[in-house]
Amino acid sequence: MSPASSSFQKVHQYSLTKAWKSLVFPTIKLTNLLSLFLKAGLALCTFFIISLFFYLSLSLYSHNYHHSPSLHLHHFTISHSSSTFENNESTNISHIVFGIGGSTKTWQNRRHYTELWWQPNVTRGFMWLELPIPSKEMWPETLPPYKVSGNTTSFKYTHMAGSRSAIRLARILKETFQLGLENVRWFVMGDDDTVFFTENLVTVLAKYDHNEMYYIGGNSESVEQNVALTYDMAYGGGGFAISYPLAAALVKILDGCINRYAALFGSDQKVQACISEIGVQLTKELGFHQTDIRGNLYGLLAAHPMAPLVSLHHLDAVNPLFFDMTQVESLKKLVSTYKMDPGRTLQKSVCYDLIQNWTISVSWGYNVELYRSLQMPNELQTPFKTFKTWRGNDDPFTFNTRLVSLNPCERPLVFYLDRIEDVGLGEWTQSSYKIYEDVLFKEFNCSVPAVKVQYINVTASYFKPELWKKAPRRQCCNIIEGTDEANNVVQVEIRGCHHFESATPP
Repeated sequence: MSPASSSFQKVHQYSLTKAWKSLVFPTIKLTNLLSLFLKAGLALCTFFIISLFFYLSLSLYSHNYHHSPSLHLHHFTISHSSSTFENNESTNISHIVFGIGGSTKTWQNRRHYTELWWQPNVTRGFMWLELPIPSKEMWPETLPPYKVSGNTTSFKYTHMAGSRSAIRLARILKETFQLGLENVRWFVMGDDDTVFFTENLVTVLAKYDHNEMYYIGGNSESVEQNVALTYDMAYGGGGFAISYPLAAALVKILDGCINRYAALFGSDQKVQACISEIGVQLTKELGFHQTDIRGNLYGLLAAHPMAPLVSLHHLDAVNPLFFDMTQVESLKKLVSTYKMDPGRTLQKSVCYDLIQNWTISVSWGYNVELYRSLQMPNELQTPFKTFKTWRGNDDPFTFNTRLVSLNPCERPLVFYLDRIEDVGLGEWTQSSYKIYEDVLFKEFNCSVPAVKVQYINVTASYFKPELWKKAPRRQCCNIIEGTDEANNVVQVEIRGCHHFESATPP
């Protein structure tokens, strides 16, 4: 290689090296790189979501175009096989089917209880007997039509103190369900000595979605009964309600289940055990009354729970509800009053006369207590212990009780319902309560002034069923005229409470 060529190469290499070193490369920070990736990812996600939205919209349009709702109206037809499909109609008495456990040995003596509440051509259901009625006897139209239960001799029953009739009674739900009646939302079970207050029953059941599995009722009032049987059970005499979907599931397992629980005592106990296998628990409503108590119901009825009165039972085991009447006459009087204003029946209101230093406690449709002192509401809502447990013991009960004072001057004067009438064109009632002349309530040598009141008149607006859909609150009252010396009458008005109002004695 010539010296000239060698010099050229050196110069060329030097130039390239200098040029390479003079190139400028950008400096990229890590944060900028992450930002770039996030922006790209966000753009891709947005594109995907928009594409999916247009795809689903086109699919839905195509589905609706090819599947007109008019072709599928049968999905909403209410029938035996589709009673639980959606129906916006409010629950009413036509949606309830009653299954009443009766007997050829008892129906004649107990028929007056069922006749108090059964409404031919309005209420639906059957009284189930173990045998047919002899042809010479006419079945009254005032009772539910009767049906004969199926043979249960193949079922096992091993309880030493019980009766095999528990099997037959437990199967009433299944036999009623299998009749295939249409438009049924609820099956309600009861005994032939149960008195139902059907409008309040509808009010209670309407609170619940009949398309769900519900088992609704109440416990015994006597702790001894709940301990011996179970607190998880709706007692059958007080009545219980089973929604259609739960009934549909229960009838599939009921017969085998009855044999699995052959050692259980009663029909309601067997039904509860079978429902527990489905996984449904009891929903308790305080208006269902098994009435597992003996003696005088005064204490319980004068301090009824803040709930609609739904049922009463075991009425042969307690004193007549009103004095100087038979039990049937007493019940007719109570039912007649209930029909005037179902939701208000037995609901309590408390008010004070601060001039006379009186407390007035109203149990609407039953009685009014007048205390000659200022009493606290929490005491007044506690029942007097005027009864014993189902087994004849003094206690315990499933609710608090208070003793009737041994000092007659501390006892209330008790006024029982005398009459009731509509006084406001369907807006108001006036019920009149007359003092009960009994040794327990006669005047004694007390330090408080004697009371000459003979009547307490109570005016009240009709209680709207919708109020039970709100949080329960005891309504308020006023003594609007005090004592009318000429007529010995106290006038009381019941009304809804103001927002911040309370029944607070000074």
